[in-house]
Amino acid sequence: MSVLDSKVPKGPLKTKWTDYKNHIDLVNPANKRNIDVIVVGTGLAGGSAAATLAELGYNVKTFCYQDSPRRAHSIAAQGGINAAKNYQGDGDSTYRLFYDTVKGGDYRSREANVYRLAEVSANIIDQCVAQGVPFARDYGGLLDNRSFGGVLVSRTFYAKGQTGQQLLLGAYSAMNRQIARGKITPFNRHEMLDVVKVNGKARGIIARDLVTGEIERHSAHAVVIASGGYGNVYFLSTNAMGSNATAAWKIHKKGAFFANPCYTQIHPTCIPRSGDYQSKLTLMSESLRNDGRIWVPKNIDDVMAIREGKKKPTDLSEDERDYYLERRYPAFGNLVPRDVASRAAKERCDAGYGVNATGEAVYLDFASAIERYGKEQAKIHNIENASKEKIYDLGKAIVEAKYGNLFQMYEKIVDQDPYKTPMMIYPAVHYTMGGVWVDYNLMTTVDGLYCIGEANFSDHGANRLGASALMQGLADGYFVLPYTIGDYLSHEIRTGKIATDTPEFDEAEKEVTDKINFFLNNKGSHSVDYYHKKLGKIMWDKCGMSRNAAGLKEAMVEIKELREDFYKNVSVPGTANELNAELEKAGRVADFLELGELFAKDALERAESCGGHFREESVEIGGEQEGEAKRNDADFAFVSAWEYKGEPSAAVLHKEQLEFNEIELKQRSYK
Repeated sequence: MSVLDSKVPKGPLKTKWTDYKNHIDLVNPANKRNIDVIVVGTGLAGGSAAATLAELGYNVKTFCYQDSPRRAHSIAAQGGINAAKNYQGDGDSTYRLFYDTVKGGDYRSREANVYRLAEVSANIIDQCVAQGVPFARDYGGLLDNRSFGGVLVSRTFYAKGQTGQQLLLGAYSAMNRQIARGKITPFNRHEMLDVVKVNGKARGIIARDLVTGEIERHSAHAVVIASGGYGNVYFLSTNAMGSNATAAWKIHKKGAFFANPCYTQIHPTCIPRSGDYQSKLTLMSESLRNDGRIWVPKNIDDVMAIREGKKKPTDLSEDERDYYLERRYPAFGNLVPRDVASRAAKERCDAGYGVNATGEAVYLDFASAIERYGKEQAKIHNIENASKEKIYDLGKAIVEAKYGNLFQMYEKIVDQDPYKTPMMIYPAVHYTMGGVWVDYNLMTTVDGLYCIGEANFSDHGANRLGASALMQGLADGYFVLPYTIGDYLSHEIRTGKIATDTPEFDEAEKEVTDKINFFLNNKGSHSVDYYHKKLGKIMWDKCGMSRNAAGLKEAMVEIKELREDFYKNVSVPGTANELNAELEKAGRVADFLELGELFAKDALERAESCGGHFREESVEIGGEQEGEAKRNDADFAFVSAWEYKGEPSAAVLHKEQLEFNEIELKQRSYK
C-alpha cells in the first residue's frame, strides 16, 4: 500500500488556485493547433471541457453513446446549480459554500479541491447567463435563488425544474460553435471500450460505432473521461437506462485507481417503486423541499386506513401527522442533507408507517405552501377577505411558476394531482460520489489521462449536497481542466501526431474484439437484464441505504458467483456489425458485475458511518445524536483508492490521508 500524492499546491488555501495558475507552464496558440485531446462523454463536464479546450485552440474529438450531446444525462438534473454570489444578502460567501460542502460530505473530501470549486462557482453563473441560460429572475430582473438541503442560505440558481437541460443547451451551443469551426470533431453514437497507453501515457481510445458496429482507433496527446456515475449498478436508479460505468472501469483496469466506490447517494425525493416490471425510477427535485413538508401519519391505524383506501391523506388533521424531519432536525427541518433525509424516511417506513401499498412511501405536502403564498398574493393585490378558493388559486399559481413541470411529470406518472393531494416519495439511488481517483490537476494515476465531473471522486466526500453536481461539472470543464491539462500538454509540443498502427493499439483492439465475439458466441439461456436485476437486488439489499459487515461479505460472494454464472449462461442475440442494444448492455453489465464487488469490498473495509455510507455497527448511542451516523476520524480520515489486480477481491488499497486545516473535524449535526 502506498500513500497517494494529491499534488495540492503549497501556500494558504485562499491563494492556492491563483498561485497555481500564475506558475504553470502554458502552450502558445500556434502550438495548440498541433495538439489533440479526446473527451469521452458530452454532458455538462465533458461538453464544457470540449468547448473550452477547442476555443483555446486544441483539436478535440468528443465521444458519446447518445445520438446527440443534448441527450446526456445532465439533462435530467432538475433543481438548480449552486454559486456563492450572495444575491440574497443572507450571509453567503466563498468560505461558507466551501464549509457547507465539506460538512455536507461528512468531512471526507479534499479541502483544496472544494475551496477551488467554491471559488470558481460565481464565474459559472456569469458564463451561463452569457450563453443565454434562462435562469429564474425576481420581480426586479435579478437572478433568483432558492435553498437546498444542508445549508442555511439561498445560493441555488435555477430554471424552473429543468436546470440541467438549460445548462446543457448552453454547453451544447458552445460546442456547436467549435464544431462549425472544425475544432471539435463529434463522434456521436460511439462508445469507448478501452483506453490505449503508450510508454505509460494515455494516447488514445478504442471505440465502437454503435450503428455500424465498426471498431475504431482514435489517438490523442491526452484523454479526458467525463462519462458520469455508476448508479445503475443498482439496476433501478434515477439515472438514464444507458448511463454506465464502462469508460471509468476500463481505465481502472488499465491503471487508474478507483476511489471510494461505496460512497453512493440515495436521493430522498423520488417516485416510489411500484412493481418488478420497472426499468428505472423518477426523481422529484430536492428543490421541492423548499416548500413541501414531509410527513407520515402518527397513528398506525391511519396508515392502514390509507393503504386500504378507507382514508385520504387530506382527511388527517395537523395533529394527526408526524412531520418527522421538522421534529428530529428543527434547525434544518425539511432541508437536511440527502443522506439524513433518506435514512429518516427509511426509518419511518421500516417502523411500519409507509403510506403506499408496498409500505415504502412518505408524503411530500404542498398545502401549507399554497395557503401561505395565496395569502401573501391576496395582500399584494389588495384582496380583502379572500375566499379559501381564491387563496388556493393564487397560491397554486406561485407554486406552479416555481415547480410546474415537476408537478406535471408527477401527475402523468402517478395519476394524482399533487396540488390537491400530497406527493408520495421514497429514497432511490441517484448520484455516486465515488469514482476515478484524481489529483489536484484532475489527472488520474495514469499520465495524460484525466477524469472530470461525476466520473471522478474529488469534491463531494461521502455525500453530495443538492445542486452541487452541476456546479462541479461546469467548474471542472470551464474553469479547472483547461488550466491543468495545459500544464501537461506544454511538454507534448514536440511529440507530433500519435500513430494508431502500433502494437499498443493492436493489443487494445484485440481485447475489445475478443470480448464482443465472446458475448455473441456464448450460447447461454439468460438475458443480460436477468443478471442486471439480480445484481441490483444484491446491491440494494446489502449495499443500499444501510450496510453491515455480514451483509457485505455475503454480497461479495454472491456478486462473484453471479459474475461467473453470467459468463457461462448469458445470451446476447444479434451480430457485431449492426445496431445491437443487447450487446451494448452486455459489456456494461459485465463491468457492473466487477464494480459491484469492489463496491462491497470498499464498504466492508470502511468500518464507520459517513454520509451516504451508513454502517449499522457505527451509530451514536445516547444523547442528542442518538441513532445518527457515527464517523471514525482516528481510523478513516482518508480516501480509499483501489488498484486493479485482476479480480475485484484482489484489489490493493492505497490511501490519501485527508488533512483539515481550515475546518474543524467534528460530528455533523443538523438539529
